[in-house]
Amino acid sequence: MAGMNNARRKFIKQSAWAGLGLAWGGDVPFLDGASRKATETQGLNAFPIIDIHQHTDYSGRTNSELLAHQKTMGISKTILLPSWRPGDGKTGRERWPTTGNEACYRLAQQYPDQFFFGANELPGTPDTRREIEKYLKLGARVIGELKYPLACDAPEMQQLYQIAQEYEVPVYMHWQHNSYNFGFERFHKMLEKYPKVNFIGHAQTWWANIDKNYKDPTNLYPKGKVTYGGLTERLLSDYPNMLSDLSAGSGLNALLRDEAFTREFLERHQDKLIYGSDCSDAVGTGKECQGAQTLAAIRRLAPNKDIERKLLYKNAKRLFRL
Repeated sequence: MAGMNNARRKFIKQSAWAGLGLAWGGDVPFLDGASRKATETQGLNAFPIIDIHQHTDYSGRTNSELLAHQKTMGISKTILLPSWRPGDGKTGRERWPTTGNEACYRLAQQYPDQFFFGANELPGTPDTRREIEKYLKLGARVIGELKYPLACDAPEMQQLYQIAQEYEVPVYMHWQHNSYNFGFERFHKMLEKYPKVNFIGHAQTWWANIDKNYKDPTNLYPKGKVTYGGLTERLLSDYPNMLSDLSAGSGLNALLRDEAFTREFLERHQDKLIYGSDCSDAVGTGKECQGAQTLAAIRRLAPNKDIERKLLYKNAKRLFRL
């Protein structure tokens, strides 16, 4: 990876953005009156916010509670990421605390001004391509999140990357040591093999590896100062088709552990980082809501308002064609 020459990097960069084929475009006033009033009441900036990481029926939260939660946070548009369909119990994989393609699609159909949806399916089954293509053809904007006990470069996973390449949609990767997407240190090979696919990094192992001195892969929420040059940092710097969301407790932990590093990190990768919440609460505000805490951290630590705007809205609008 370190020895990749400039010509190769230039080719990958051109290929990735050519595959995306997008322009920034202007802002769209997504906030309705109630959402705008809610954000103003909280003393927040009343401009559109896109949340690229939410789930239906998350740990038992109802659709009504999800709607209220997103409004309380001032979210304009939300991407719903489906789980895989329950199978025959032979996969060695526990059931997710969220629901799948059809639930996400139906909620997005019911509230088209508020929700978009993704497509997902257990890799390596006879139905994998058919199920994912069904929802991509219905308008899914992403494949994932991919949260499977497989090597990141396994043939079954590469089938999903190939589908993403054909349909020109991003792929959402959940990186968690010894649990999901094994072989993080090899993933640069997939970025090179599929240069037109935009991959979104997420979860514990992804965020722990911002630190060059990260040594213990079982420590999923490391604390303390961050040393520049970690594997995650290098993937974001070297590969134009590697992006990241800022969601979950792992993202929030990374933002808060070394705030001086965070400000520089947000500036360096301002065109590649995107807000997501990935929280299962029904509150949507304060310390009880991790997504609201992440929003507050971004607003406080973004070096300027233009970068904040990119993280909370512009990057998602561009990447997902919203």
